[in-house]
Amino acid sequence: MFKKVLIANRGEIAVRIIRTLRAMGILSVAVYSVEDRNSLHVQLADQRICIGEGPARNSYLNMDQIISAALGTGAEAIHPGFGFLSENSAFARKCEENGICFIGPSSDVIDRMGNKSKARETMMDVGIPVVPGTRKPVYQSADALEKAKEIGFPVMIKASSGGGGKGMRAAFSEDEFESQFELAQRESANAFGDDAMYIERLITHPRHVEVQIMADSQGNVVSLGERDCSVQRNHQKLIEESPSPAISEETRERMQKDARLAAKTVGYTNAGTIEFIVDEAGEFYFMEMNTRIQVEHGVTEMVTGTDLIEEQVRVAAGEALSFRQEDIRVQGHAIECRVNAEIPEKNFMPSPGQIMHLHLPGGNGVRVDSGLYTGYEIPSEYDSMIAKVIVHARDRHSAIMKMKMALDETLIIGVDTNLDFQYRIMSNPTFVNGKADTGFVEEFLKGGMGIVDKK
Repeated sequence: MFKKVLIANRGEIAVRIIRTLRAMGILSVAVYSVEDRNSLHVQLADQRICIGEGPARNSYLNMDQIISAALGTGAEAIHPGFGFLSENSAFARKCEENGICFIGPSSDVIDRMGNKSKARETMMDVGIPVVPGTRKPVYQSADALEKAKEIGFPVMIKASSGGGGKGMRAAFSEDEFESQFELAQRESANAFGDDAMYIERLITHPRHVEVQIMADSQGNVVSLGERDCSVQRNHQKLIEESPSPAISEETRERMQKDARLAAKTVGYTNAGTIEFIVDEAGEFYFMEMNTRIQVEHGVTEMVTGTDLIEEQVRVAAGEALSFRQEDIRVQGHAIECRVNAEIPEKNFMPSPGQIMHLHLPGGNGVRVDSGLYTGYEIPSEYDSMIAKVIVHARDRHSAIMKMKMALDETLIIGVDTNLDFQYRIMSNPTFVNGKADTGFVEEFLKGGMGIVDKK
């Protein structure tokens, strides 16, 4: 087992990883930007190294600085968390070349599954259903238009190397296709340094359902239930829950079987997520694979009683999974709400600033993952997510009621947040009845977000 691990991330996920490392008796190294010098993850770590200032490209995306920090502190492994360099094959390869264990899959697997066109082709080869679309990437709008005509409008234009909703545009007709393609391609080139695109049929009113998998180097692959991530805005998830209210038990079994097959096909190790899109008829299609731990991993931990971060570390150190497929039993229902420092009424404008007062909820079945404390200054340079409120109860109705209690109890003074916005969603009939698809939030916003009397 490792003696020391460096966390190449910040905020609540860095805090989450440090806590697990401490429980395992492993020393932690925090890297941080100048703006994050007073962050909780920096204060909790056993060692800390400043790696730059300003935007992430100067710090948390600076591969050489992070590798140098690991070598200088004697860290044997790097946990990338999510975002930043977590799905960057070049970074994983640098770790491998410097004798540092990257806590995640190999650089070759990240290459294969991180490129959405390659991933789709791989899934097609083994018979896993994919949304009808291009098998190879396209680069020219004229070629892409011909493919789109073959597929049939409406279509979705996606970046092959995309993620986080970047490089994605819908085209509903030939007339708007070229402009939407060029917009998506330009965004992809700016965000990922890659202008390869692919086209797929746009499924209307879809549900976004993903399966959590864990795999070790001995060839064991286990699925840990699914999460429904349909409540999202601009392709960014806002609320996640497990199990999904949108699928049948028969669909659930087929989906998890296909997720395990996908992981085995590419020789996957460590934590990963197979993401599916579900149409109105209940049929599911492979969408992509996230080769990292997910923001919403805590939802799965609550319903399965596992610690996925600990499992990641143990698998990376060469150990076999601590559980088998038959050990996994999804019990009860869990929901996660992402708390962002933003102003929903002003088009979700970020709201950085100092936390003047803070009260976080507690109680049986309530968990908060956060890097907040009273006096903390939320920087403007990074993502606006500041906490995740997660609840677990015996069934979905009870979980919704518990989440409303937890959100109502959460108090963050000094910055604006989306707490009231999340509370209103918890009271919306469409969500309460389990009918929210990926277009739900846009419709919710059109309706004025429905002011709710908390009493």
